[in-house]
Amino acid sequence: MAMRIGSHVGNEDPIAEAVARGADAVQIFLGDPQSWKAPTVAYPGGASALRAAAEQADVAVYVHAAYIINVAATNNRIRIPSRKLLQQTVALAAEAGARGVVVHGGHSTAADAPDAGFDNWRKAVDQLEQHCPVFIENTAGGDHAMARRIDAIAKLWDAVGHSGIGLCLDTCHAFAGGIPLESAVADIKAVTGRVDLVHANDSQGGFDSGIDRHANFGSGEIAPADLIAQVIAEAGCPAICETPGGAEAQAADIKWLRERVA
Repeated sequence: MAMRIGSHVGNEDPIAEAVARGADAVQIFLGDPQSWKAPTVAYPGGASALRAAAEQADVAVYVHAAYIINVAATNNRIRIPSRKLLQQTVALAAEAGARGVVVHGGHSTAADAPDAGFDNWRKAVDQLEQHCPVFIENTAGGDHAMARRIDAIAKLWDAVGHSGIGLCLDTCHAFAGGIPLESAVADIKAVTGRVDLVHANDSQGGFDSGIDRHANFGSGEIAPADLIAQVIAEAGCPAICETPGGAEAQAADIKWLRERVA
């Protein structure tokens, strides 16, 4: 079967959004990504209806957890609600038939002990019930990020690898975070043993800029842009475009990838 390629879409009717883009995979939020409120399924009929519709349409659904989640934080007012919201998201995503939940690696601060964030991740995965697969996403910026550079990802996997947690590789984040795309998959697999999902994005910021701004393929700083397709081919897993624009622009990006990924 051909590799699944899709995009991040609105959560009210992600199946219709997939059809509009010629996608066989979608990624959605379960609620407001900047809110601590419990996740919800906006699709009419709720989680079970979304699961049934996705199965009937043969669309793979992925969930992106809220941006505010930071289980690495040493601040109890952030870390504890982050664990709770991540668990709620994973449970609801499983009900909706999601193939995985993507969560950012998060960060610690300059005032924290160097390994505090990694230890907090270990504690988080040890209590997390993975009702569906969970993928930690690499991030573009931050000197104290848990998943920006290869050495940090290696430390993170020393802490969480035993749990079977997966990894989502974002091409924009890798490029802007200082990971060469030519060797990104090999370098990451060398420390994690896996790449489970690719977020396929061009980058408005330059290499190692730390700027998390996505661009449509061929209009950003990643050159040649075919490197993005190379990452997907080497990873051998589904890809989600988080590129700017509506259905038309994302449909063009999906078509662009399909033409380059066997």
